[in-house]
Amino acid sequence: MANLSVVVPVYNEEQAIGGVIAELHEALAAAGDIEAFEILVVDDGSTDGTAAAVRAAAEGRPAVRLLARDRNRGYGSAIKHGLRHAAHELLAIVDGDGSYPAAKLPELVRALGDAAMLVGVRPRGGAVPLLRRPAKWLLTRLASYLADERIPDLNSGMRVFRRGVYARYVNLLPRRFSFTTTLTLAVLCDDLPVAFAPIEYRRRVGRSKIRPVRDTLGFLLLIARTITHFRPLKVLGPLAAAVFLAGVVKGAWNLLAPEDKPNLKTSDLLLLVAGVQLFALAMLADLVAKRR
Repeated sequence: MANLSVVVPVYNEEQAIGGVIAELHEALAAAGDIEAFEILVVDDGSTDGTAAAVRAAAEGRPAVRLLARDRNRGYGSAIKHGLRHAAHELLAIVDGDGSYPAAKLPELVRALGDAAMLVGVRPRGGAVPLLRRPAKWLLTRLASYLADERIPDLNSGMRVFRRGVYARYVNLLPRRFSFTTTLTLAVLCDDLPVAFAPIEYRRRVGRSKIRPVRDTLGFLLLIARTITHFRPLKVLGPLAAAVFLAGVVKGAWNLLAPEDKPNLKTSDLLLLVAGVQLFALAMLADLVAKRR
């Protein structure tokens, strides 16, 4: 029998949150293998009627609690706030925009098994806007390469994990949308078992808070930073090789195809030395990461 705390972060989701709460509560109350549960809805400084909608949906549902914040601090910060108030060891997050099948959560809890985390995998394409699909595909492929693991869904907003997993990485997890991306990469890079299960993905209710260009660049930097933290050789190694190869090519050109006479330039030597130094730094960082 499982005891489960579900955190639902919301920001200006007045139209969707009532349906999400009702779907979640009905599914968890009917699940025979979930002994106790709570639904913590974190209103991250909404400026619409989100808080009132949560209070209305919580009537007659004592397991539902509203955690209202005075101002917007970010998606990841809202999840952290909810997890700090969670009573149980088994944790779950579900976005409050109506895009995830909240009724499927008991099935995901059962599918967790002995894994550290289970991620709900959205269908390829699905309700993701067309303009965001290429960036999403690229980021997922890059993360899979750097993590040495195929990642079916990098930043799904519906997942189940254990409190110990969250506590292990709490200081790494950012305040913004990249919370789920960082958690996925951190668990995989530490070789902890992660399960993936297919879920439905619906068109969200209301307007998305994601800003495609800024957030895509942010995700890219986050992936590089997280992988550098756990597997620095995967990031710094190719960079060192590229700098060294640039020095080799430039130096060979100056030596073999001069207009007057062979001349190895200072910039050629600097590139070669920089490549060697970067590789040495990568090896040292990798050693430190493995001993951490």
